Amino acid sequence: MQLDEVLADLWAESAELDRLVGGLAADEWSTPTPAEGWTIAHQIGHLAWTDEAARLAAAEPDEFAALVRRGSSNPTGYVDDAAAEGAALPPDQLLVYWRETRTELAEALKAVPTGSKLPWFGPPMSATSMATARLMETWAHGQDVADALGVRRPPSNRLRHVAHLAVRTRAFAYLLHGRTAPDVEVRVELTGPDGDLWTWGPDDAPQRVTGPAVDFCLLATQRRHRDDLEVHAEGADADEWLGIAQAFAGLPGKGRQPGQFA
Repeated sequence: MQLDEVLADLWAESAELDRLVGGLAADEWSTPTPAEGWTIAHQIGHLAWTDEAARLAAAEPDEFAALVRRGSSNPTGYVDDAAAEGAALPPDQLLVYWRETRTELAEALKAVPTGSKLPWFGPPMSATSMATARLMETWAHGQDVADALGVRRPPSNRLRHVAHLAVRTRAFAYLLHGRTAPDVEVRVELTGPDGDLWTWGPDDAPQRVTGPAVDFCLLATQRRHRDDLEVHAEGADADEWLGIAQAFAGLPGKGRQPGQFA
């Protein structure tokens, strides 16, 4: 998929979350979300900070390298600290900050030369992959906000980007857990929101993963426990992957508890 297409979907995903939080009263920004210790303000602060980090990776790689060095001194806390810094802003200022950073990020990604790889907290990636990763995070943290507010978001075909990233990061998920990904092809067949079949991997792969696309995305972003989702594995390696799937960079996540959203 072309960068402009992914950026358009990222913009739409961000706008949907913006509408969700834009009308909140000031005290509602302190509503706790399923992420331990994080309020709605923390969620938006994190998105703004990460958009700014991605902009640095695209436009000011030396500054991004300095950011990584600062983070390495507190690898388990720097993400929380950055979210808390954003959450400390008045809500109207935080909302403007997030709007500005995501706009500046889009412009920075458009200026990245074709074929260039951008540094990141995980493996280096293209501008298109970076936009895909930002869409994934925006959707995932938007899910936390929606859960906090008791809002159900209808799934959209933008989830295909999230699912694609989750499939592409299979080996990375193993690496995060100190394991080596098995050299076995896995066929992934997901049913999109409109009933279309989305597929990855060869038809004759010996193992497969099937289920609704939204469930697979909730699993790979660790927004729901596997026991609460209709995602199924055929084969031991496919099953192992679903147990550690993680589409985002950083330390292995804690995920959610079974039945947490029943």
